[in-house]
Amino acid sequence: MTTEHSDATGGGPARASAADPAPATAPDDAAGTTRTGTGPTDGGAGTRRADGKSAPDAAGSRAESVDPVAGTATRAGSGKDAMNAGTAETVAPESGTAGAGAGTDGTNDDAAKAGPDTATAQSDADQADPFTAFGPAPAVVLGRPRRTVRAVGRFLIHEWTLATVASLVLAALMTWPTLRYPGYTLPQDYWDPSLQSWQMAWSGHILLTDPLQLWNSNSFFPEPWSFAFSDTLLGYAPAGMIGHGPEAAVLRYNIMFVLAHALATLGAYALARQLGAGRIGAAVAGASYTYAPWLLAQAGHLHIVSNGGIPLALAMLARGHGWSLRYGYRPQRRHAGWAFAGWLVAAWQLSLGFGIGLPFAYLLAGVVLVSAALWVARRWLVRPVKRPFGVRLLLADLSGGVIFGAVGALLAVPYFKVAELHPNAARTIGDIKIYSPPASGFFTAPAESRIWGPLHEGARAALPWHPEMTLLPGFVLYALAAGGLFFSVWRVRHRLFLLAGVLVTMILAMGTRFFGGTFSYVPLFEYLPGWNGLRTPGRMMLWTTLLLGLLAAGAVTAFCARVRELAAERVPPWPGPWLRLATLLPLLLVVVEGLNVTPHPVVPQQPAVLRSVDGPMLVLPSSQNLDQPVMVWSTDRFQPMVNGGSGFTPETQAKVRDVTVGFPDQRSVDYLRQLGVRNVVVLPDELVGTPWEGLLDRPVAAAGVSREEVSGAVVYRLG
Repeated sequence: MTTEHSDATGGGPARASAADPAPATAPDDAAGTTRTGTGPTDGGAGTRRADGKSAPDAAGSRAESVDPVAGTATRAGSGKDAMNAGTAETVAPESGTAGAGAGTDGTNDDAAKAGPDTATAQSDADQADPFTAFGPAPAVVLGRPRRTVRAVGRFLIHEWTLATVASLVLAALMTWPTLRYPGYTLPQDYWDPSLQSWQMAWSGHILLTDPLQLWNSNSFFPEPWSFAFSDTLLGYAPAGMIGHGPEAAVLRYNIMFVLAHALATLGAYALARQLGAGRIGAAVAGASYTYAPWLLAQAGHLHIVSNGGIPLALAMLARGHGWSLRYGYRPQRRHAGWAFAGWLVAAWQLSLGFGIGLPFAYLLAGVVLVSAALWVARRWLVRPVKRPFGVRLLLADLSGGVIFGAVGALLAVPYFKVAELHPNAARTIGDIKIYSPPASGFFTAPAESRIWGPLHEGARAALPWHPEMTLLPGFVLYALAAGGLFFSVWRVRHRLFLLAGVLVTMILAMGTRFFGGTFSYVPLFEYLPGWNGLRTPGRMMLWTTLLLGLLAAGAVTAFCARVRELAAERVPPWPGPWLRLATLLPLLLVVVEGLNVTPHPVVPQQPAVLRSVDGPMLVLPSSQNLDQPVMVWSTDRFQPMVNGGSGFTPETQAKVRDVTVGFPDQRSVDYLRQLGVRNVVVLPDELVGTPWEGLLDRPVAAAGVSREEVSGAVVYRLG
């Protein structure tokens, strides 16, 4: 190739022969690229470059010349360059000037200067191209309002939104008429629910006013640590901060009662989905876990009904670690945030009470130990393969585990104090025997079951303490779980593990009824810290129900998959109405078996006198059941009072009840003054049939005691 150029000043044009091979091209620079182009020559046989020479017009050919002095490159191209038959580009990195170009850049000012023929040819070529009609339409740019509406719409139809709404609606329907008169009635009875209404009110009140006195409640005066005399529902303290007085306490209880059912359904649904079940199978697991017939007998125990944090925490932990029962470990699905959230939910569940929280804590500890051992074995011993875990996930587990352990330790301190101060609060093996159900209890429903309650009346009569021994999880659930052993999406070994869990938890639920508990419940009672505080082994049925639900979810998921296969063979491939109904039938049967006839008695109205009398005080008559409504009555002012009802009776309170049978004699007045009691409130309408029935007919024998009637009650002021 021969190149001619002018002197070093670069004043002459550069010329290159098109037949010679092109030298290296100078790189394009957006800041210094000059393009010069002309229209087609006569006859369209070639192109004319900026230097006036012609180049052959071959399809897609390109020739370029480089001026080593001026630093410019000239390119000549043909049909490949957009709609022009000929294109010339001059690249001048140093010049920084803008030239004229045709081709892909379309027309510009320089092209217009070259003559009207160039612009006209370009426009005609664009209009003549028939393929532009088949090009993709330009993307529509949505405004902010439309983007917001679209995002809200996607949120409303998301699976978890629908699952949450369905859980709430189902909870409201299945617990009806709880929300019919939520400010005046309580489910099952007004004894334990009154106690738990007071617990939420007290924790919310004291955390806002004097948090250091949380464990020294206004009940059981003058006993310290009295808030730890039973499970505290401390996790509901934020709800206790809303509202004031007995009406608010009852309303709050009913709302939390319904929400607890909804959370249990959603939690079990989430766990089943995370483990690999389909939507309908997971719904069966959620409904069976929440509305099992045996749980209807626990309607008066909010700390037992509030179990949704257990499956929800397990689902979050499994999600965070990328683990599924159906698909195994998938490292790409790990998420440290979900793992940390799972630990927080577990800590919250533990704060609701140790009755079901303590077995949950031991389960988590066992899962951590077994998982760590299996991880080490598979990573370095059995099959040395790389199994990524991640620093962030490790930190999430460590920090979350520390928080969970700290919450458990802090909550355990008051209970150890109570055990130290009140030896009579400790459970014995004899207490466990009283509440241990026989094997027939697993097939007996409580009286609150609408379907099975009347039919099992005779079976309940044969049980020593049927409220804690009617442990039927549902015959439908039994059948679905049995089918899941043979037809399921779970692997065979996983089905066997679930079956083993069902049998083990059933044995534990029997307490001392299974060979005296020698190889099951008794070792836990004697060696595991805190286990001796659990007096009702039948509540281990909670875990049995959850495992049965997972077995059932595997069977229903496999059944739904088979229905889809049959539908694919149809023309058109869409399941018929009977097939669609068949997939929903297991869910419908589980829900129907959970229907209840739970009574909702009206809560005794608060006596007006309690809104004006100061404490410390004693309300007579007094007993375990009578004192629990008094506790919720005190939520107006939270006066210190001797009254209180819990899982055990402190010796001081027992002595007060014994001594005051002769009130207002000198002995009882002296003892009450010694304790610091200033006022005794007597409710005349409650005295009938109690040891204090003739109290108002007795004269005041003690010195310094005055008596007056206040708002239908009688108040004795001890001075």
